[in-house]
Amino acid sequence: MRLGVNVPALDAVGTAQLAERLGYDVVFVPEGYRSDAPSVLGLLAGATTTIDLAAGVLQMPGRTPVMTAMTTAMLDALSHGRFRLGLGVSNVAVTSGWHGQPFADPIGRVREYVAVVRAALAGERVQHDGVHFRMPLDGHEGFLLAGRLHAPDLPIYLAAVGPRSLRLAGGIADGWFGVFCSPERIVAARALLAEGGAGDRAGRPFEVMPSVPIVVDDDPERAASAVRGYVARFVSLGRRGSNIYHRLMVDAGFGAAADRIQDHTAAGEHTAAAAAVPFEFLDRTALLGPPDRIAAGIRAYADAGVTTLALSPFAADPDGRAAALHVAAKAVAPTRSTP
Repeated sequence: MRLGVNVPALDAVGTAQLAERLGYDVVFVPEGYRSDAPSVLGLLAGATTTIDLAAGVLQMPGRTPVMTAMTTAMLDALSHGRFRLGLGVSNVAVTSGWHGQPFADPIGRVREYVAVVRAALAGERVQHDGVHFRMPLDGHEGFLLAGRLHAPDLPIYLAAVGPRSLRLAGGIADGWFGVFCSPERIVAARALLAEGGAGDRAGRPFEVMPSVPIVVDDDPERAASAVRGYVARFVSLGRRGSNIYHRLMVDAGFGAAADRIQDHTAAGEHTAAAAAVPFEFLDRTALLGPPDRIAAGIRAYADAGVTTLALSPFAADPDGRAAALHVAAKAVAPTRSTP
């Protein structure tokens, strides 16, 4: 199992350079309330030399597939072939609330989106007459990417939560991003990915990459407090019936807590919402506590079939994040030699 790190936008360079020195395989750059991913990825392309860079993940509703192909080609060039494309259809709250786009038929939308991106990156003139995307229109000429990629078979990863999305990722992607994943959920997800055909595409090994918070502290309960607000924010996105993160917590056996988190958030009680996240849920889906406890958790993810563990170091300062990266590096044999 290899190691990756999700970098905070405001400390991206320092975190990425440390991960590179420690032999980590890849840096993931998320998108969220504050930052887009390509801006940070472009910065990191010039600030690192060997570690791979991945969008973790680009929000599909915020970009046309051709624009995503253009961004991918530029990041491939800036990084000299170290870029990996991660995509996510997002959720109804972000798609409709933030971007003003319809969320109907997300499976069909993702399938068409990836097909257009792949065609563009392969150097084909884009011509797509689908349900969700039609191009070109009105007799105009379709997009044609100028030049060739440094990485001609650049991998495309998909974020997925539900069974249908997991099967789709197994069928059309080169890897899967997971969130709020226990080792047990990894095993179940791998079975669904395999049903979709994971690993069949061009004989390439299929990547299983859960995003896992990590906090080093002698007290696991105290470590969990650093992650509670993050979990509560996702569980509270949008309406209860359509929130995939709420459903994940329900499916894990914490339905009452998931409802309390949403109710507190709706009332503006954000501290109470964070406090309502159960330690038991956090302990299943994060690496919390002293180094030996974290090492045991890392081994459990490796045994479950994770290929790259995408660590999210939650700490109040760069020193705390650095400590977490060092602890994980000692627990996993690095894939790159330390300079």
